[in-house]
Amino acid sequence: MTLTIRPLQANDRGAWARMWTDYLTFYDSDVTPDIYDLTFARLVDPENLVQNCLVAELESVAVGIVHYLYHAHNWRAEDVCYLQDLYADPHVRGQGIGRALMEAVYAAADANGTPSVYWMTQDFNANARLLYDRIGGLTPFIKYSR
Repeated sequence: MTLTIRPLQANDRGAWARMWTDYLTFYDSDVTPDIYDLTFARLVDPENLVQNCLVAELESVAVGIVHYLYHAHNWRAEDVCYLQDLYADPHVRGQGIGRALMEAVYAAADANGTPSVYWMTQDFNANARLLYDRIGGLTPFIKYSR
């Protein structure tokens, strides 16, 4: 099967919403319809260079997404890249979709002059952590939020 990684397009709304909903459900979370609209609009806006989304396609069918954003960092001259959401349809997991999406983010960050890419996951996400342990370094930081 042919795997393609490409930027999100305006006509991807249905597939993107389905996958992002599944992602949020996995993390026992949800967002309002207004946030879906706002997020999608930002992701497909060619003037918005901060928020980005890539889509993984197998044989022209969308099977995965990754959201990433660039932001300033007080310890670096260049921005850093936060890989915020990574999702692959359950029926294609184990076929390299997640790795391909993450490597595409690495390539985009490098092209942007943003060599540092980081992400978070919950400790119970054992399947994803198998991938993360192979392509990234686990840090000792603990996240707090308000």
